[in-house]
Amino acid sequence: MKGIKKSLKEEYLYLDFFHQIEGCIFPLHTSVTLFLLSYCDCKIFKVCLVLTGESRDISLENVVPQEVEVQIISRQELPPIVQNCCLPAVVEKPDNFCRAGLAVVLRHIIQKSYEADSSKKEILELLGFKKTCLKACAEVSQWTRLCELTIPLAIENFLKESDQHPTIPAEILQLEKKLSEPVRVHNDDKLRRQKLKQQKAAGVGPSLAKEKTKNKVHRQETSEELDSSSKSLELKVAFSKLTVHEEPATTNREPSHIRKAKASDLPPLEHVFAEGLYFTLADIVLLPCIHHFLVIICKKLSEKLIEFPLLAAWYQRIQEVPRVKAAASRCGIQFLHLPELLTTSNEQYSNLSEIPDVEEQNDASFIGGPRPTMTKLMEKGIEVMFSPHPCPTWTLDWNNLPTAVSPKEGKMSSDRALRKQQQLNNLVYVVTNQAKPGDRIVDFCSGGGHVGIVLAHMLPSCQVTLIENKELSLIRAKKRSDELGLSNIWFIQANMEYFTGMFNIG
Repeated sequence: MKGIKKSLKEEYLYLDFFHQIEGCIFPLHTSVTLFLLSYCDCKIFKVCLVLTGESRDISLENVVPQEVEVQIISRQELPPIVQNCCLPAVVEKPDNFCRAGLAVVLRHIIQKSYEADSSKKEILELLGFKKTCLKACAEVSQWTRLCELTIPLAIENFLKESDQHPTIPAEILQLEKKLSEPVRVHNDDKLRRQKLKQQKAAGVGPSLAKEKTKNKVHRQETSEELDSSSKSLELKVAFSKLTVHEEPATTNREPSHIRKAKASDLPPLEHVFAEGLYFTLADIVLLPCIHHFLVIICKKLSEKLIEFPLLAAWYQRIQEVPRVKAAASRCGIQFLHLPELLTTSNEQYSNLSEIPDVEEQNDASFIGGPRPTMTKLMEKGIEVMFSPHPCPTWTLDWNNLPTAVSPKEGKMSSDRALRKQQQLNNLVYVVTNQAKPGDRIVDFCSGGGHVGIVLAHMLPSCQVTLIENKELSLIRAKKRSDELGLSNIWFIQANMEYFTGMFNIG
């Protein structure tokens, strides 16, 4: 078949399995991963459910897609590299390259599904603009942390408490608040001008918006008019990416009063999906979580549903995405029919303002790094003096080491490579003096593996592990390692907190 690539490496996908209730596999990370496999119609991976208990007598009917072959194993049967990581995890054969953590694994499934069949462009679109959806690690991005860690965990706890009197998780309130915020997307100025033009054509604009405060009845009519006219643009833009035959974009020049309108006067764009206008991996992650949350709300706390009009609207809208309903039913998710909820309550949004923002602001006053520091020292009359290395015996004989050991092989300039060699001289000397045969050495945030590769070469009796979140850096490191024929090195693409292994030197 055209677009199918056959030369794919054999890969194993390991998922935690605690228990299941009413079409939901715990932990939710596993439900999310199985849902993505179903949505992508992905049969590349050999899937292993890793039991935490002793019993293997479990039924996977209606919770695992039929096309996914599943093997049930114990934690002791995991490859050694995976025993050092939090699940989910994917391992390439031979077992020395592992991807761990929900976001990393899901992004990998999408990339592999697209590689297997490049005609499925809509699968690649899940990675969003510039392919960065959930790419920033949870230690840095509050949005990744919310989707990958805190919402699944909060809803698992909510489901466990559902027999008593469960409290609504703060993370769900955060998500509702995020859906009420204006959308920022690439080229949003152009889209907002289109929205202004649409509003003017419908006779809904700033003048009507001012009048709507005069009486309550008029206010309700105007907000409904605004709602129906403004949402059609967002929905049209959002669903254009989800259809096979996209409508050609109109190139008509905007009228002068629309073109010259100030950016501050343009109407904001509203959320269609979790990250804005487009259906992305974030929606895939949230869907199983929010579905099981809403099941409990409808059964036991139906009066609370009115507090989540935007979440309910998102839940209904996501069902319109092609293949979502089919993928969900294969995973035991039977969508609920929710009542339409009005979203015109100002009281609700005043309550949401008390919830902390999802994204944290960086400290704009902070200026750091070597250059500003050196400048400050020079301004105070402190000059930098360069002198020979105080311990020349620490210097490695780079000329007699294999070429692939040198940082010059790691895609950097010769000047930077020389500075990197000087840095490595110090690190390698200290580690080789400390290390004993059989020690485990971990290079955290290893980048292209400059430190770890030298250590693995210099210390063949030690096990060296490189941990790095950036996939391309780690792939470059593995290529260099393969050239050297190193057998004592592991590569783990994961956030640091997903590494749970023991080590002697880090």
